[in-house]
Amino acid sequence: MHPSDNSGATLVPIPFDDFGYRSWRRGIMRILSVKNKLGFINGECKRPNPDSSKFCLWERCDDMVTSWILNSLAKEIANSIEYVADAFELWRELEDRYDQTNGTKLYQIQKEINDLSQGALDFTSYYTKMKKKWEKLNTLIAKSHCTCNFTCGAKESMHKAEQDRRLIQFLMGLNETYTVV
Repeated sequence: MHPSDNSGATLVPIPFDDFGYRSWRRGIMRILSVKNKLGFINGECKRPNPDSSKFCLWERCDDMVTSWILNSLAKEIANSIEYVADAFELWRELEDRYDQTNGTKLYQIQKEINDLSQGALDFTSYYTKMKKKWEKLNTLIAKSHCTCNFTCGAKESMHKAEQDRRLIQFLMGLNETYTVV
């Protein structure tokens, strides 16, 4: 741990209050990565044996990570999970409760993407708006992305198909003046 680390710190500017879990989650994971503490929530930094000389150090770091996460939650949510055993269990509990794909939201974002057109926007603003919606969609469907290591090239092929689909979506929303291009 760094000497400036304290258990009262909050990791993100806005505590999670049952809205925007994936965005909040992304912020927490980013800051824990910067602090080199991501292993406490993803299971890489396992609890040592209580007899181990490293146990007290691990427990201290784990308590710090747990405190940071609890401080980054709305009081009602934090109160409902404050008695978890460690940061890993706390993170799993949050994932189980809040990391659910919302079909309605998925539909809404996909519809916004399909309906988006350049209109009065300049080219860059239109692209930025489309890109933001694609990123929102990606965070909603993050669990369905393949993490397998195919040797047949299927993953690359799926990625290429997705890129092509997005290019077509983008081009379809451009103003008529770009038809020639």
